[in-house]
Amino acid sequence: MRYLAEDDVGVAVIWHDLECGGYAADLPLWEALAERLGAPVLDLGAGTGRVALHLARRGHAVTAVELVPEFAGELARRSSAAGLDVTAVSGDVRALELDRRFPLVLAAMQLVQLLGPEERPAFLRGVTRHLEPGGRAALAILEPPGDSEGTLPLPDLREVNGWVCSSQPLAIRTGEGGLTVIRRRQTVSPNGAISEEEDEVFLNALTLATLEAESVAAGLRLDEAVAIPPSEDHVGSTVAILEAA
Repeated sequence: MRYLAEDDVGVAVIWHDLECGGYAADLPLWEALAERLGAPVLDLGAGTGRVALHLARRGHAVTAVELVPEFAGELARRSSAAGLDVTAVSGDVRALELDRRFPLVLAAMQLVQLLGPEERPAFLRGVTRHLEPGGRAALAILEPPGDSEGTLPLPDLREVNGWVCSSQPLAIRTGEGGLTVIRRRQTVSPNGAISEEEDEVFLNALTLATLEAESVAAGLRLDEAVAIPPSEDHVGSTVAILEAA
């Protein structure tokens, strides 16, 4: 499927941007925290820079850690092209070793729930090690909304080199240990040929109470919880704001 690529932007980047890049309901919270706590900001699971670039455009220096090298490389390219103060690091949030501390560490969307219960302790200890005294960690979680099917939101669309890419949420299904978000990915070629596949993302079940208990074990305590309300196209979330205990 490299025919979908534009310049050095790969297919994985296109789907990531299409499915995650348009979400903006949480941006005011990250911006307010950065204004209050100061820079640099550590953005974990940064993807192609949805949050990092937003904060950098508002004058905040950002260090952005992303597991997928293609995403980290694209973020570095975008920030350099725009002259923004973003340092993109290809790394694993379960093994953070950046040799510096930050007044604000954030993990947007549901990064924490991509980690299983056996992985989160190392992640949370890493967050603690990278917090400045008086700093805060802000971690977003989605508490299970229950199975969701029926009326579907409109698909997200993007045209790339004459190809139309479409991603439509189909369902959220709860099961043992978490929930699965199911999307239909469809491409339409310039001559009208259609191909499609389903994509599934599993999110581990995680309540605010469980995250709070795990955070205490890692040397953090809950300062406050901020609700991000649902929008027409996205479910709501809760952001746990933690400080070093």
